[in-house]
Amino acid sequence: MIRLASRRNSAVFCLILAGLFLLGLAGCGGGEKEAAQPSGQAEPVVMAVVTALGSSEGQDSLRAAQLAAEEINAQGGISVGGTKRPIEIISIDTREHEAGVPVSDALAALEKIITEKKPHVIVSGAFRSEVLLASMDLIPKYKIPYIINIAKSTKFEEKVLSEPEKGKYFFRLGSNSAHMAQYLGGLLENINQQFGFKSAYLVIQDTLWAQGTGKAVEGWLKEHGWTVVGYDAYPVGASDFSATLSKALQGKAQVIIPVFDMPQCAILVKQARSMKVPALIVGRLAPLVPQEAWDVFQGEIEGVVCAVEEYGSVPVKAAPKSVAFVESFTKKYGEERARKMIDHGVGASYDAVYMVAAAIERAGSLDPDAVSSALQQTDMEGTIGKIKFGNDHQAIYALDPKEGAIGGAFQWKAPGVRVPVYPPSVAEGQIELPSYMK
Repeated sequence: MIRLASRRNSAVFCLILAGLFLLGLAGCGGGEKEAAQPSGQAEPVVMAVVTALGSSEGQDSLRAAQLAAEEINAQGGISVGGTKRPIEIISIDTREHEAGVPVSDALAALEKIITEKKPHVIVSGAFRSEVLLASMDLIPKYKIPYIINIAKSTKFEEKVLSEPEKGKYFFRLGSNSAHMAQYLGGLLENINQQFGFKSAYLVIQDTLWAQGTGKAVEGWLKEHGWTVVGYDAYPVGASDFSATLSKALQGKAQVIIPVFDMPQCAILVKQARSMKVPALIVGRLAPLVPQEAWDVFQGEIEGVVCAVEEYGSVPVKAAPKSVAFVESFTKKYGEERARKMIDHGVGASYDAVYMVAAAIERAGSLDPDAVSSALQQTDMEGTIGKIKFGNDHQAIYALDPKEGAIGGAFQWKAPGVRVPVYPPSVAEGQIELPSYMK
């Protein structure tokens, strides 16, 4: 915190305050200029990151977009109708990951950067599905191609198909709730075959995307003969999961399936250890994904099987661009920052800049309708696997990175290694029961 000064230094502080004021003006426009623009070049193609920049997903999505822009600029930029133009990345924090922030505030931030900075494309949009769905009524007014890498509700596809004139500007690279449920279903099937487990307890975050995933997994479990011992939902910010764990212990659940992205959910794993719950934890626990999680939680996460929204920032040998991306990210931002990198939205944001650049070159202009039409024709290899879109403007996800974008799961193993275990096309090891279950 800056503390204001004694009277004798008032002149100095006036200068400081003036400087801070000018910096504040630069930031409050919501469009901090992030990427260096090569001097003496044509007007930039402006790409915006409009998401929850206070979240791990948002922070690293912005860094990934900046990295891609710098790489493209180093090659001369984007050819727009025969003229090479650099990329400029701008951003605004929608704060939509924070408890209590209304959708209207996030929409106000979106409209602010559109009206003040006039981006040509949004390369990383809403964090929350509630914000995404509301944005789908706002964006067509401004006609801006809009890429989604984080928000997950499948209501997005429903809206694209039911309102195609509005939906034509939207494309989602990140996985959706159904993909996560499908990957978890395949993973649970492997666990059943390997260990004979057949009972599970679901515990989810009470948000739209997690509800969608949780209900889909519950349906899969029942359909495949599993016993669902319990199903609990916790509000954003909850930090005590002992009631659920007690019921899981009493019901002899063999697998606990958490579905969360809030930071507090890591407490569930620590409580499970302290309560000696003999169940394999298999699910979506976003804070346990980064490489640094092993050290942060002092090895207590050994054996946890973490669902991966998209490989990309979690590298796998079967997707070579994911390995190259993580190496470039580490070189630019350092080992410490790279160890904090989350999976969801990050590789997709990097891919989004390349994907949009290619679409603009195919379109030959920045006309939003032409760029949107070109985006629909995308067929490229990215960090998240092969990228193509369905008629619902959702990237096609698959079990092999040669056939589609890909998510899955890794398991934490001593001495702090993330071993990809699902799907088989990217697996670099098998699931092992943690020591407390042997």
